[in-house]
Amino acid sequence: MGLGGGWDGRPYTSEDIRHAETAIEAALAAGITAFDHADIYRYGKSEAGFGEVLARTPGLRRRIVLQGKCGIRLPDGERPGHYDLRGASIRRRVEESLVRLRTDVLDVLLLHRPDPLADPEDIAEALTSLHAQGLVRQFGVSNMSGPRIAFLQAHLDVPLVVDQLEMSLARRDWVEAGVLFDTPAGAANGFATGTLEHCAAQGIRLQAWGPLTRGSLTADPDSPVCRLVTDLAGRKGTTPQTVLLWWLQRHPAGIAPVIGTARPERIAACRDAALREPDLTHEEWYALWVAARGVPLP
Repeated sequence: MGLGGGWDGRPYTSEDIRHAETAIEAALAAGITAFDHADIYRYGKSEAGFGEVLARTPGLRRRIVLQGKCGIRLPDGERPGHYDLRGASIRRRVEESLVRLRTDVLDVLLLHRPDPLADPEDIAEALTSLHAQGLVRQFGVSNMSGPRIAFLQAHLDVPLVVDQLEMSLARRDWVEAGVLFDTPAGAANGFATGTLEHCAAQGIRLQAWGPLTRGSLTADPDSPVCRLVTDLAGRKGTTPQTVLLWWLQRHPAGIAPVIGTARPERIAACRDAALREPDLTHEEWYALWVAARGVPLP
């Protein structure tokens, strides 16, 4: 999302391309080979800038996994922002993304947000066609609950293999939903109970967007969370960013963080999350959770 210049109609510049090259190089050096896109990021310029780098770097496409998303339409004049998972729209957005990315196939396509007006059979027809034509290898969803995934899958022959959700030490509703069941706080949680269990049972990989919360958890050195994260990082010989990602990766759901940043130094700070097993004990994992909650577990 951070590539391609500003959130405006101006084209990307040569400096934006250099920035993209630097970010991609930093990711590869850190052991990161999967890149998450969406057709709306920077109004398509994130994909276009990335495609420019692919065109300039022979062999790079074979080394990486390209994941795209479609289904959100940004506001345009009097047209409000809305969701659009009509089959024809999905196909058109994928074709446009392939052109911008300068590739002939997406490794994974995610449906970005639920569209209440979508016809699941229409979606299924579009995805089946894209798969049969070799334009998309695998499919998944983003920001969807277990029941909605099951509803879509009932109309699909190709499996849904990913669900991307907002998950972090700051956004904990996904992990607290089960723990707070049958407590007064549980009614206010809001997360769709059973989503993690459904994904685990069906072999659907969870991805976490926003796992570093734009640095908010490590911005205040006097906060209990920041102190604990920093202390653990020092004792484990790693970075605070890695500790935050390890907290997600330590969960048995097998969560894959999507780190989001395009800053090379922050990408490099996540290296151990890609190259080392999560080095958190049972008690350390809970200590981070309780510190972030600010109150004891029920």
